[in-house]
Amino acid sequence: MKKLIAGNWKMNGSLAANDALVRELVRGLDGNAGCTVAVCVPAPYLAQVQALRAGTPLELGAQDVSEQAEGAYTGEVSAAMLKEFGVRYVIIGHSERRQYHGETDAVVADKTKAALAAGITPIVCVGETLVQRDAGRTVDIVKRQMAAVIHTNGHCISEIVVAYEPVWAIGTGKTASPDEVQQVHAVLRAQLKAATSHADRVRILYGGSMNAANAASLLAQPDIDGGLIGGASLKAPDFLQIVRAAR
Repeated sequence: MKKLIAGNWKMNGSLAANDALVRELVRGLDGNAGCTVAVCVPAPYLAQVQALRAGTPLELGAQDVSEQAEGAYTGEVSAAMLKEFGVRYVIIGHSERRQYHGETDAVVADKTKAALAAGITPIVCVGETLVQRDAGRTVDIVKRQMAAVIHTNGHCISEIVVAYEPVWAIGTGKTASPDEVQQVHAVLRAQLKAATSHADRVRILYGGSMNAANAASLLAQPDIDGGLIGGASLKAPDFLQIVRAAR
């Protein structure tokens, strides 16, 4: 199973900056990434990046999707709309969506279902806050978040990607040690194995400040199948170094 390196641009970018970044990434990939590489871009830039990545190994991803198929949901973007732009991946349940937009485990599960129904691979995010970590609740939190997604999507849970993103390590420069990350990934793998006989198909990414300096040591762990990259995905040299570490 190839590793997956997915860049999350968050609310960053411009037409000029995107053009320069994607062109540099495509040049760096040189037609053969050696792993699966995607960029998850703000919705207004999907068409631009779709055109820039055409014919290259770079896959296109989105950062959110509505759980609704269509209708009077002003400002929402459906999975069918994303599909029309060639979107292959969509981030669901990112801690920023949970924190700032009140997304519950149930909403995350329903969004996952909507993405799967449209043939888009959801990157489902789970992770604990610093308070929860210090209270020794990491395993309970990530298992609860994962259980909601399994309950709603059990029949096709092997088609998702999971991203473990400890909230305390996102954008802070802090990161858990490779051993600590591996322990949580192993818990998630065991939970998936209990839900499906195809758990080995599910890639579990690490999403807590993976960067060019620590990527190789993290990706060497047996249950870390790639990374969900934030700030480093906006710098082509750093992002490409992470990609090289995943080959």
